[in-house]
Amino acid sequence: MDSAKILIVDDEPDILEILRYNLQKEGYEVLSASDGEEGLRVAEREHPDLIILDIMMPKMDGVELCRQLRNKPAFSKTLIAFLTAREEDYSQIAALEGGGDDYITKPIRPRVLISRIKALLRRSDRQDSYDDEGILNIGDLVINREKVNVQKGDTIIELAKKEFELLNLLVSKPGKVFTREEIFNKVWGTDVIVGNRTIDVHIRKLREKIGDEYIKTIKGIGYKFEF
Repeated sequence: MDSAKILIVDDEPDILEILRYNLQKEGYEVLSASDGEEGLRVAEREHPDLIILDIMMPKMDGVELCRQLRNKPAFSKTLIAFLTAREEDYSQIAALEGGGDDYITKPIRPRVLISRIKALLRRSDRQDSYDDEGILNIGDLVINREKVNVQKGDTIIELAKKEFELLNLLVSKPGKVFTREEIFNKVWGTDVIVGNRTIDVHIRKLREKIGDEYIKTIKGIGYKFEF
């Protein structure tokens, strides 16, 4: 997605200018807004492929803007990344629980940021990439949605239904941190009451079956799939 359209929402003119310059050099179309309300208007008008948000902004903060966008069907799958100086765990949790796909802290070197952005856009290209037979190849795993199993090398690995649903969620966006609340809601549903250790037990079983190199723990927040 070298021609992707990127919206930057930040109230610091210097940040906007630096990001615009570096992203345009990479061939991206760049839009900008200086507060949350303007960011919402531009997003609704332009429908960017990726939205980069600061947290602390006038009129509407980035977390609230993210929540409002995610409540609109047109933005349910739009990539949203936070770029902020806030390093506290609670800020990161709020941003990710609000629907953010990534959380990047300032300051960050432009080349590193470009790499993170390219990784996000590649992730978007991989979403919903099961073939017509319900097969997904990712890393050295072959995930079979119809048979509810995983093949690793010559070994067929049988998974319980919830184990498979959890793996399927994590691989839907490789590199994305899924919060514990998000995993509960999408795998078990908001109406189901389960113990606090349920996710940890299923993650442990998945690691035992497919290997512990794929699923990473993000302390205090949740889990992500990497390969």
